[in-house]
Amino acid sequence: MPTVVKDQSKRTNEVLQPLKMNSAKVVQRKKQDLPAVGPRSMETEQSTSKSKSKTLDLNNVLRLLEGHLTANLKERHMLVLWKLLKRNQIGFLLKDLSGIAKILNICADKGKDQPDYWQILLEAVKICRLPFLKERTSDELNYAQEGIDFISNLGCLMRVPEAEIRQQILESVISLYSSVDEQIRDGMDSASKSKPGTLPSYRFTLLTLRLQQTSPGYRLQLLELSDMAQSLVLSMSTLEDQPSVRLQLLKTLKVLSGFSDRNCSLMLNARGAEVICLHMNEDDPTGQVLLSSAEILWNLLERGCKDKVTTQLSSMECVISLKEAFFFQLLNSSHPSDLQLRNDLLVITTLIAEHPNSRLVESFFAKELMPFITFPELKTLDPLVQNLKLRFNHEDLKMKKMMLNLLVLMSKDLAALQIYKEGRVILALLTLAEPPKSTTELRSTSRHWSSVQQEDLQLQALATLTTIAPLMLDDYMSYQGNARLLLLLDWCTGKDVFFGQGHSFHGSGGKGSKKSQMRHCIRVLRSVTSVGEETVNQDLCDQGSIGQLLGILMQMESSTDDDDAATLEMKSDLLLTLSALCENDMHRKELFGSEGVDMTLHFLKRGCDKFYSGLGHNKLVLSTVDCVWSCIVGCYTTEDFFLAREGVFLLLQLLVSSPRCVHCTVLATLLELCDNPNTPPQILSWSDDTGVTAPGPLLALCDNPNPPPQILSWSDDTGVTAPGLLLHLWRQEEEELGVQRSKQGALTDVQKPLLTQYQEDTQLSYPADMPSAAVLDVSENLRSKIYSIFCKIGFQDLPGLKTKDYVTLSIVRRYLDFKVGEVWQEISRELVLDEVQPISPDEEALSNICRTAEDNARKVMEEQRSMLERQEQEKVGEEKHMYTEMKTHWRQQELTAKTWDSYQAKTSNYEALKKVKAQRRKNVELFRHRPGDEDLRPEQHFLGHIVAVEKGLDGGSGPAGVRVTVARTSMKGAELCRSYPHQNHLR
Repeated sequence: MPTVVKDQSKRTNEVLQPLKMNSAKVVQRKKQDLPAVGPRSMETEQSTSKSKSKTLDLNNVLRLLEGHLTANLKERHMLVLWKLLKRNQIGFLLKDLSGIAKILNICADKGKDQPDYWQILLEAVKICRLPFLKERTSDELNYAQEGIDFISNLGCLMRVPEAEIRQQILESVISLYSSVDEQIRDGMDSASKSKPGTLPSYRFTLLTLRLQQTSPGYRLQLLELSDMAQSLVLSMSTLEDQPSVRLQLLKTLKVLSGFSDRNCSLMLNARGAEVICLHMNEDDPTGQVLLSSAEILWNLLERGCKDKVTTQLSSMECVISLKEAFFFQLLNSSHPSDLQLRNDLLVITTLIAEHPNSRLVESFFAKELMPFITFPELKTLDPLVQNLKLRFNHEDLKMKKMMLNLLVLMSKDLAALQIYKEGRVILALLTLAEPPKSTTELRSTSRHWSSVQQEDLQLQALATLTTIAPLMLDDYMSYQGNARLLLLLDWCTGKDVFFGQGHSFHGSGGKGSKKSQMRHCIRVLRSVTSVGEETVNQDLCDQGSIGQLLGILMQMESSTDDDDAATLEMKSDLLLTLSALCENDMHRKELFGSEGVDMTLHFLKRGCDKFYSGLGHNKLVLSTVDCVWSCIVGCYTTEDFFLAREGVFLLLQLLVSSPRCVHCTVLATLLELCDNPNTPPQILSWSDDTGVTAPGPLLALCDNPNPPPQILSWSDDTGVTAPGLLLHLWRQEEEELGVQRSKQGALTDVQKPLLTQYQEDTQLSYPADMPSAAVLDVSENLRSKIYSIFCKIGFQDLPGLKTKDYVTLSIVRRYLDFKVGEVWQEISRELVLDEVQPISPDEEALSNICRTAEDNARKVMEEQRSMLERQEQEKVGEEKHMYTEMKTHWRQQELTAKTWDSYQAKTSNYEALKKVKAQRRKNVELFRHRPGDEDLRPEQHFLGHIVAVEKGLDGGSGPAGVRVTVARTSMKGAELCRSYPHQNHLR
């Protein structure tokens, strides 16, 4: 046994001998260098650094700490580790970080049994506050991963239970965000305050400063790429008995989350939002824990993934923790900073309410919050509310507005509506929405909101009613919501002096007027009537709302102010409200009357010139067309007045000038109007030629259900007629849908006369309770509406059509046949996809139907081919006629040119003139009568005059019963008469 011990001690001495020799050399060199005065040469410094690197090689230190024989030599460990810290007193080299991290982990593990190692760890963590060192510029890139791993390992050291070490780790993390000068100054101060012999002297620090330091930005990059933030979050649960460290940890997490998005992401991966929220109510006399926790949550919401944060905070435990923190601040806050913290917690609660799985109702947070929301509008006996001290300052106003906004968000949960009903939320909102009280009434109460605050709350309450009132119509009616809103609307249109401030979000555009109140009041009426509850709409109509709303519209139109976004929105909402009230009720349409029709026509005349202005003209156009459909169509009184005022022409003009998104609504309205027999003649008499339509007398005849054909065929050559416009829209729609057509618009495939590109791409089998693609096509595009309008106005004798229009018209005429065949083809295809074999009679019927559809398509193709051939022949004939006219024109020009040349020759050349005169005399002599020619001419006679008329013997009438005696006169005698006119009476 002694022999074994002696051998073991011998081997230990052999292992430690190199370290002893190296340490002796280090001590001796230090003694030789210390007396030196002045700077040393560069060669001496380089040799010193090389010897030091050899003296304390990290691999040797690790072998010493982990060796099987040297692992328990504590004193030797202390000596070597202190020397290691001396060498790195101004920071660790980048290349040494990997070994330093291993040494720190060993010290952390050994410190559980021997606390002296934790002292080494503490001093090493203090050095970590200083910048890393580099020997070359390329070290930052070469040792970047070692730096990332070192910082991640530093975060893992939070497992050490020593409070001072944890405090230093957190301070080291915060120091990464400080400047270089502050880091060096802090390192020097710590070196000067250290015990003698524990850290090297200040002179040695100055000598070692010749190494390059990494920039703070580089260390921040390493920190963001490391897992430090995640490790700190995970260490939160181990700090329950160390409140000071916990507070420092929260401050550190606040810094990390406030400067880096990636740190926020790492914290959320460790469920940082949930961990922070669960520990925010722990005992803390200073109140800094709750404040820091709220700031961390804010940073996570702003820089991290909002969905992850709200998901983590939506758990039952987090909501309860947040509820306790909020009510504590609500009932105990007096300082402005505490009031701000209270509002911050309420904002976080609002964001949680947006999450679909929030537990605000299940945790009784919403129920306990209701009395505070309705205070001070509603009196309550709740002791907690009675202890609430509202100061009616800016922070209290923000809290009140956020509570009203929270009502809107929680209304998505139907369980919250019952809580609203019990808390009389609708009554509180209607009370807030009332017109502002007079100064006398305000003085009667000691504490109240100011006029500006009252305006903000009034607008916020109206905005809240817009969402909640349609969900709680029973409470809305029981508290006379319609009457209150109509009274508010009367106040808005009155001439009372009121200067709106317009500072709030809901008050934009209403500064100095009541426009904001009117805007939100009309919004509430629109949202309530759009539900379609008959009792609510009937109550509004019984109170004269139709006439009141029309009067407001006329008043707004008569004003000289330009239409801004708020005004256009109010007009659109008023039109939609009237549409909801008058739809499906004939009596209300009669109440709409001629004033409503005039108002609608006025808006239709505006057209779509400003459709894309961005102010809301597009909504006004659509709401106007919807008002025509709901308030005019279906009542013959309003329809006839609308037609007499050329409303159909305005709709057709709107169809020309509007974008494609409006065409469906306009065509549907025209189709509904076509049920009136006076509508088709007006559609056929319309022409798009800058507003010129059929003449006045013809329009007067259009009141006849069967107008003359001249009216139907009339059109101005300069404009497009209604049938031509509809066919043009048909071609545009098919081009948009990708239907196969030729350049002339004719059919190209008899099997796909109407098939769109979407239907070709979706060859699926649909369930029985789901409409197929062919059926959906009828309602999703304009072709069915255009076909229905043509069924009303007819397919024959349509004015203003060209050959291309007739080609399209042949397809429109057979639209229903093609659509039926398409549906049967779809049925056959689905049977094949479902592998269903029909019985023989059904299969034969399917084949016959498909064959009939193809035959119809072939007939249409043949008809279109004949139309196109006829058009081609007409073009050829017109071309020939044009060329004939061109030839005649050129021939006439040639004759004119020859005549002019001859004239010029006669006037400019005397010899030529003499020749022309000689030729002219010769021609005269040639045609002059010669002597004796008159006797040679044969005597010619001509009918002179009737000598006598006698009736026939049979006494009949007509040519058969009349005898006529006619005298003849010879040409010779006629010449004698011309020679002797005085003897004419003798003849």
